This record gives sequence, C-alpha cells and structure tokens, in this order.
Amino acid sequence: MSDQVDVLVVGAGVAGIAAARALRARGLSCVVLEAKNRIGGRAYTDATGFDHGASWLHQAHDNPLTAFAEALGFETVDHDKLRQRLLFTEGRFATTAERRAFAAAEDHFWRVIEAAATDGAPDRPASDAAPQGGRFDALVAHWEGAQICAAELSRMSLHDFAATALDGPNLLLRRGLGTLVATLAEGLPIQLNAPVAQLNWGGKEVEASGAFGRIRARAAIITVSTGVLAQGGIAFMPDLPVEKREAINALPLGLLSKLAFSIPPGVLPEFGAFASLRRDIAGPDDRPISWIARPFGAPVMLAFIGGSLAWELSRAGKRATEAHALAEFARVFGVEAAAALGPPIITEWGADPHFLGSYSHAIPGGQAARRVLGEPLGDGRLIFAGEACHPRYAATVAGAWLTGEAAAQQLEGGRGAVAKLSKHAP
Repeated sequence: MSDQVDVLVVGAGVAGIAAARALRARGLSCVVLEAKNRIGGRAYTDATGFDHGASWLHQAHDNPLTAFAEALGFETVDHDKLRQRLLFTEGRFATTAERRAFAAAEDHFWRVIEAAATDGAPDRPASDAAPQGGRFDALVAHWEGAQICAAELSRMSLHDFAATALDGPNLLLRRGLGTLVATLAEGLPIQLNAPVAQLNWGGKEVEASGAFGRIRARAAIITVSTGVLAQGGIAFMPDLPVEKREAINALPLGLLSKLAFSIPPGVLPEFGAFASLRRDIAGPDDRPISWIARPFGAPVMLAFIGGSLAWELSRAGKRATEAHALAEFARVFGVEAAAALGPPIITEWGADPHFLGSYSHAIPGGQAARRVLGEPLGDGRLIFAGEACHPRYAATVAGAWLTGEAAAQQLEGGRGAVAKLSKHAP
C-alpha cells in the first residue's frame, strides 16, 4: 500500500464506505483505515443473519440505500405493514380499544412536540415538552426516547429530537442491512486492524500514524463515532478547536442493546412473524424493554433494551443483560416459556472501544452541534462525517451515507488547500 494518497478515510462504517466510493468515482485515490477486523461499523450482520446494529431502512423513499438494495436484488419488506402490534398492560394483553388509545397517545405526543419545537422557541429537554398525565403518556415518552432514540427524553434537545424524527416506510432486509453495507464496500481499498493512534493535520497535508506505520494524504475524512472522539480515541495534532470539541461532547451516543433468543418449536405458537410487543410502565422507576418475534419467520425472539437501563446492564456484563431480558420475558409470557428460550446473541456496542455506544443524540441546547461537527477544518484538510453530523437523518445509515458522500464532494469542490486534489495532482 502506498504511503501517499489523495484522501485518507478513517473508519470503514457506512460513512467511510460512502466517502470512499464517492472519492474513487471522482478519480481521487484513497485508503480506508479501519480499527476493527471487519467492515460496516454499526451496521453489522453476523453469520446467523442477525443485525447487531442498524436494522431498518428508515424513511425508505428518501433513504439513499434503498436504491442500492433494489439494484442489488436484496429482498425487503415494509415492517410497518407486517407487524402485529401488541401491548401488555396491567398484567394482561391490551384490548383493541386500549391499543387504539395508545396509538392516539402517540399521535398526540408528536403534535405537542412539533408545536413546542417551532422556530424561535427556546431549546430545552424534550421531556419538558412531552405530554404528561394521560394513561399512556409515560410509556410513549419511554418508547420514543429510550427505546427508539437510545436515550431518555430528558437527555435530548427538543429541537434536535423534533428535527430528526423519522417517517416510514421502514424496510427490513432479509439478508440483513449489514450485508448490504458490506456488499457496497466490495473492491474498496480498506485496511482492517489499522486503528489510527494520531492524526497530524497542522501542515499542508495530513499524516496518520499507528501500528500500520504512517500514511500521508492531502486531506482526511474522519468517520469514527462521537463516543470514540469524546474519549480521545484519536490524538489530533494540533488539538481540535474548542468549538469542535464542544460539538463532539454535545453529541453523545445513546445505547440500544439487542438480544436474539432462539425459540424452540411449540413455544409461543400464537405469535407470528414480525409481531412486536411493548410492555406498559408499571411504576415511576419502571423501564420496560420491547420485543419482536420471528423476523422473516425465523425461530427467534429479539429483545431491545434502550437508554440508561442499557448502559447499566452493559456495565454489569452479558450475564446481567441476559438475566434481565429473561425476567422481562417471564413477566409477560411466564417462567416456563422463558426457561425454554435458547442462549442469546447479545450486542456489545457500549463496551466495544471502537464505538462506545449505538448512535447519537444532541443534548439540550446542542442541536447546532451537528452542523459544527461537519464543518471542514484546516482549509478543508480535515472533515468529520457520520450519522452524528446529519441534521435531519441523524442516528441512521441514511445520515451516515449522505455525510460521507458530502465530505467527498466538498473535497472535490475545490475549497482552499484541497483545490489541487485530482488524480493528476503532484
């Protein structure tokens, strides 16, 4: 591998793959340095077909990866049209009327949030604007915060929360979203097991160093998570400007842990493919988890644990996470059914030093941090990309892909020091 390229891309997740594809399409040489022993970042499908991270193509009609999935022949299904929505409340499954009441509470929640987040209104924690007092208001707030955004509404900017809310369709891929991302990376110049220890961007070029040696480039696109950046996972020389460091800290990663339990024959026969279950909040300190049964008909039960509870269990370890999920399962389906489940696959996004969380949210007052994080530094020599940088599709593969492409296009656009970038540059 040459030690001199036009552009260095740090991270072979969705944003890094998008950036590398765009750079090569424009005739610019690049290398992608990936710290882990695999590609895909937080979009990873294992050999069993389980999506450890990103699973859905949200807002699919506007999602750039939808066209790739169609062109490559990936089978997709609209999850919203298939899923049977179940609610467990007061020790039983909810009636049709109660499920409708919950849906009405969700609609009311979003009307109130959107009204509170109008232009000119001061930013505040999203929880301050959420409806309170209705039968399902606490459950809706928990669902929309911890279970979807991977962080409680009290930790999130109202304006950012409203601006990044997603619509359908929400597509699932039979072969897994991580498989699609890996397919899109084929043929790219990616070096695995190559963590960047230091990146010097103070001169006319940038230089990355690590166990792989040293690589110089005219510019660098950094796509690692804000969790890693906040913990100093890469030493920048010179240090990043204060406003950039403040933006990173204003965009922490929440945590959504997932477990995949096998379902033996005869267990829960009444639950068909894609059935989803939410349990109602039983008290002020209750933090329910949620479930999806038999994706694509597979004998699997998926558990989702979000927000502060996910962090607590992650720190306690896999055994604690599994025990909590089984206790939750038994609470709804009974001890005998819980005992019949097979050993789970458990994600480890919070503990993995290459990520340190699942996806970003903006803290109260921090909505502008997404724009600040994405602004180029050093006359365009250093650009950050990834889901945390996108003001509309944050926390999604769409946001990661679009910012990766945009970073490559900024380099091609000829700003300042990178105006000379071309495949013929001296």
